[in-house]
Amino acid sequence: MKIKHIWLFIISFFMFFTVFCQELKDNSIKKSNDSITNKNNPIRLRAGIDLFKPIISQFNSDYQGIELVGDLNFYKNIFIAAELGSEKKTIQSEQINFTTNGSYLKLGVDYNLYKNLKGMNNSIYLGLRYGRSVHSHKVNNYLVYITHHYWDTNLTQNGYATGERSTLSSGWLEFVFGMKTELILNFYLGISVRLSRILSQNQPENFGNLYVPGFNKVTDGNNFGAAFNYTLTYSFPFRFKKKSINP
Repeated sequence: MKIKHIWLFIISFFMFFTVFCQELKDNSIKKSNDSITNKNNPIRLRAGIDLFKPIISQFNSDYQGIELVGDLNFYKNIFIAAELGSEKKTIQSEQINFTTNGSYLKLGVDYNLYKNLKGMNNSIYLGLRYGRSVHSHKVNNYLVYITHHYWDTNLTQNGYATGERSTLSSGWLEFVFGMKTELILNFYLGISVRLSRILSQNQPENFGNLYVPGFNKVTDGNNFGAAFNYTLTYSFPFRFKKKSINP
């Protein structure tokens, strides 16, 4: 756990340090750019990876995950955003030890609240996603519930409840607040916080969806969840040239 906290501290410090440096850079060039407007309105595609999941995978043998992210700035401050990932996680929850394995896709839009100077593409944004996962649950072992304690109880590894429940799915709505800032030419570091709510889910018989890939933990009577991510993306600029009409 200490190693994970150190990694999180380093990444967080690096993120806010780069934001501070970017603000200094913005202020230093503001006077020379105030009178210049960008007439081309470029369409920009950013694509990259969530850094958090591979780091956790290295230090937690019960977790494996990866997520690819991207956004397309197609009109002024509006972005089309997508996230595609997979997760495999083993969890000990009260009397059950189980493994969840699956993939997910999130689609939505972001709105940039940050006013950029010419040549910049930083963002502080609000976003909305619809997420959908396809996954399976495998019950590894469980403890039989008893109301007396005359005999010792052991974990059941070959009982009727063990085995895999496949072809499960869940859908949810996700609200996003985040920021992206340029580190070096066309490379961006981002961080976001997500608040989610389950809208629909296909649950196995006698076993609830205690963990959903892409959503995080699910608890009885509470369909809300929270998560965050750190991203590193590269921006591919695509510009449309305006045709000049000669009289």
